[in-house]
Amino acid sequence: MASSTYKIIELVGTSDLSWEDAARVAVETAGKTLDDLRVAEVTRLDLTVENGKINTFRARLNVSFKVSV
Repeated sequence: MASSTYKIIELVGTSDLSWEDAARVAVETAGKTLDDLRVAEVTRLDLTVENGKINTFRARLNVSFKVSV
């Protein structure tokens, strides 16, 4: 089995709809510029509140991708 190296970065995705949508937005956006995404781990969910109502859902993720040498 060949050895591999992966880099892990933290992303925050936002959505007006849901935490799931916020996570999807983060991964899809990162996928436009990062090659070979492997794993996305949701590490935190939060939201912003404005005038007593939910304004924005936010999902924080650790995303790994393979480092090419």
